[in-house]
Amino acid sequence: MPISSPLRYLVLLVAGLMPPTAGAVENAELGKFWSEGADPVPYRAIQTAAARAGQHLPLIVFLHGDGQDGSDNESQLAGYGNGSMQLIDQARAAGTPLVYVAPQTTGGYWPPPRVAAVIRDVLRRWPVDPGRIVLTGISDGGTGVWDTLKRYPRCFAAAVPMSGMTEPSGLRHIRKVPQWIFHGEKDDDTDVEWGYGGAQVGSRLVVRALRAFGGKPVYTEYPGERHVIWSRAYAAKELLPWMLSQHQARAGCRFE
Repeated sequence: MPISSPLRYLVLLVAGLMPPTAGAVENAELGKFWSEGADPVPYRAIQTAAARAGQHLPLIVFLHGDGQDGSDNESQLAGYGNGSMQLIDQARAAGTPLVYVAPQTTGGYWPPPRVAAVIRDVLRRWPVDPGRIVLTGISDGGTGVWDTLKRYPRCFAAAVPMSGMTEPSGLRHIRKVPQWIFHGEKDDDTDVEWGYGGAQVGSRLVVRALRAFGGKPVYTEYPGERHVIWSRAYAAKELLPWMLSQHQARAGCRFE
């Protein structure tokens, strides 16, 4: 991953500190947790509604961008979780029980085992349906979504990367994972086609490759929009129902 320029850092930091979208969720409502192991990963989590006896719930895992890096277990919720906490609002309004989780990383990078450690911990604490785990993320978190899918291609029901990029290698192996990909046409940080110059490509080229391999990703590109499109994307009324409609045929991945 190229070293972030000062301008890029400023763009993402400002995005993370933008006033939150109007919503009902207070940050304090999301419990603070750390995964088990020698290198515990901080994460925040909430269950949106009570589950029926024996009911297993869908899990949404949100990966932040590098403006929210750290270990304070706070910054990943900045800017209303970069808009992703609107999914909590929508689920609550519909009375839909699900688990929303926002882990935190450092160094502008999401090592897939770090994501896996959090999911393992969540599976231990909540009655999550292992066949309904959806991974989403913005900017470097969008890149983390694709990296994690490539490492664990049979473990997710769906993925929603936004304003991300990834290496072309490995895309064939995730072609069957349902994906809804978002990007701004005029992205001034992560080019919509060439990412950072081609080593890691942007969403347009990822979508073309997935389709060439037989995949059927949904793609939304916002005309004239730049890098920070996340609040608009998470507010899309069709997105949460789409996420919740996804079921993995081969559930039971151990994230090892």
